[in-house]
Amino acid sequence: MSWIAICHLAEIPPLGARVVAGPQGDIAVFRTADDRVFALRDQCPHKGGPLSQGIVHGERVTCPLHNWVIDLQSGAATGADSGCTRAFPIRVTEGQVWLDLSASATDSDAAPVVDCREVG
Repeated sequence: MSWIAICHLAEIPPLGARVVAGPQGDIAVFRTADDRVFALRDQCPHKGGPLSQGIVHGERVTCPLHNWVIDLQSGAATGADSGCTRAFPIRVTEGQVWLDLSASATDSDAAPVVDCREVG
């Protein structure tokens, strides 16, 4: 695991996102209404829309381009839509948000890595 401190929880607006530059593209870090934090590649599996600009509701985000709904934990499209964007392990410790960019990361304290084939 290669955890990187990216920001404090207070720097991510509730029901909003912050974008972090990753080595293979931007990563959207989302905060839910109850302060849970998730990280996804900032690209909708449909047409590549910026998920960070979408609407967060519950544990999902709606893409601003074509209203695809993406599960924040898995990165998978929901409903009749299909496709997936990569999810990254993330955790919050004493208000500090930590992100792991390693491809083989798994940790009981973090969201699992989901590396699914992206549909575009």
